[in-house]
Amino acid sequence: MSQAETVPRAPRPLWSLGLLRSEIGVTFRRWRTLALLAVLAGVPVLVGIAVRIETGDGGLEGGGGGGAGGPAFLSQITHNGLFLVFTSLAVTLPFFLPMSVGVIAGDSLAGEAHGGTLRYLLVAPAGRTRLLLVKYATTLTFCLVGTLVVAVSALVTGALLFPLGEVTLLSGTSVSFGEGLLRALAIAVAVALSLVGVAAVGLFVSALTTSGIAAMATTVGLLITVQILDTLPQLHAVQPYLFPHYWLSFADLLRDPVYWDQLQKNLGLQALYALVFGSAAWARFTTRDITA
Repeated sequence: MSQAETVPRAPRPLWSLGLLRSEIGVTFRRWRTLALLAVLAGVPVLVGIAVRIETGDGGLEGGGGGGAGGPAFLSQITHNGLFLVFTSLAVTLPFFLPMSVGVIAGDSLAGEAHGGTLRYLLVAPAGRTRLLLVKYATTLTFCLVGTLVVAVSALVTGALLFPLGEVTLLSGTSVSFGEGLLRALAIAVAVALSLVGVAAVGLFVSALTTSGIAAMATTVGLLITVQILDTLPQLHAVQPYLFPHYWLSFADLLRDPVYWDQLQKNLGLQALYALVFGSAAWARFTTRDITA
């Protein structure tokens, strides 16, 4: 027996920074990804212009603004442009941000299979588990980047259209603009973490099919369905287990002291969805026949 036959082969690592960098680079160079980020960046601009026009007509000044159906922060934008960050995140979180994440996650595996590159990636060698982890990490990267794009666009637009200064929190306490920026960053991170469950669901759907369009449409359809279910009072018993239920808990970061209860429930729920649907995606992807 030769020496090569007696020496055991080292186990293949489950993680590869090189593969992750390559996957992130490919994802963010796609026109679809750039278009999604452009749409996300445009939402705060539209909201800021709309508020500015309303302000010019006297629609928000002295009237309490956002209390009539808009986000809770809407009436504060004219006094402090930093509130445009909070308003924009509240506007994009129910649909625009999760829809974008659903598109990226749904296309992660199914798009490779449809394009005939999935078998090549597995032979590269990447390994199924490692490839699945890299795809999920790339989707989570998009969650963070997409959220920061909204926040930065809102901050720039707010600074251009409205004054900046001390921030009056929801509890009535005033903090410096610097602390307000830190809270805005914390809120952006909380919003990005709120999308972990959607990313896991999209990855699981993507592992079920070889059609990227079908996976993206199914993920977005599930998102809309769950959002509708979360609004029906007859389903109040199950709503705390739906992944969007605690999404707007990020507003508690604008209180002094911070209310952690809803935030912790949100993070725990997202971790549960990531575990359940991530495991389901792994079980499916590691046992299916890859023919494309």
